[in-house]
Amino acid sequence: MNAGQLTGTGTFGFRFTMPEHLALCNLFAIGTDVIRDEHYRWDGWTRNDGPLLLFQYTFDGEGIYERGAETIRIQAGQAFMTEIPGDHRYYFPPGGSHWSFIFVLIRPSLILPNWEEVKKQLGDTPFLPGASRPIRLLQSMYEEAYAGRIKEPYTASSYVYQFISELCRFALSPQDDTREWPIKVKEAVAYIDKHYENMISLDQLADQLSLSKYHLLRQFTKTVGVSPNDYLNQVRIKEAIRLLKESDWSVERIAEQVGYSGGSYFIKWFRKITGETPGNFRQGEGQLVYNRVYFD
Repeated sequence: MNAGQLTGTGTFGFRFTMPEHLALCNLFAIGTDVIRDEHYRWDGWTRNDGPLLLFQYTFDGEGIYERGAETIRIQAGQAFMTEIPGDHRYYFPPGGSHWSFIFVLIRPSLILPNWEEVKKQLGDTPFLPGASRPIRLLQSMYEEAYAGRIKEPYTASSYVYQFISELCRFALSPQDDTREWPIKVKEAVAYIDKHYENMISLDQLADQLSLSKYHLLRQFTKTVGVSPNDYLNQVRIKEAIRLLKESDWSVERIAEQVGYSGGSYFIKWFRKITGETPGNFRQGEGQLVYNRVYFD
């Protein structure tokens, strides 16, 4: 699954009754958002929902993370890991365009040693590829929550354990995700990233790589987690988001600039990937609320 393919934005909470005699990881909340409101701010000392572990990963734009007296700009492809309560703050930067991210909140019981080992190896503001296993799993967890399929503590615990385990694995060998990719998949991704504005078909990409389109489709989808067409649209929409925020170009002009033949097809893909129209995205304000809280 690709970052751009997440279904809308939202936050989902979980308040399951955990059997005391069983060792289960405790998922507290998971969500995604696109923030454009300068009032967005969280302080680790003033929150009263801890103890919690927070992992927040930036898809696009940037935010500010402060730990003690240190200020760090969190950029696309970067996460921050922190404990609640604690001496930290994170907020939307004054004058910023947007901050698109996914986050998960977890109770520290059982997994705190693993969490601390990840921070020891990667630091508390690590960079992770969007197609890395931890991020793909986090996206899958969000999609399951959005679809209402995390309904009891066992499923929630399984996802938390898998996510922390993938973080630990990544911390031990962070290059393994891309090293494992077949060379033709790497070339396909590089070609899409460079030629997204004029690429028109899977046949074109397959010809460029001297592969059959069916073999390319199977290998690319298996490796990256999405089809070449879905990856192409994610790249296009990411550039469109930048243009919407940094220019006054019309929707039609932006659509043409990023490679769409018409505004209607661009709007269809933009809505599918971001959950809203280009016009609403340009004018709207981010807001963090629970869309649903699951109980047992």
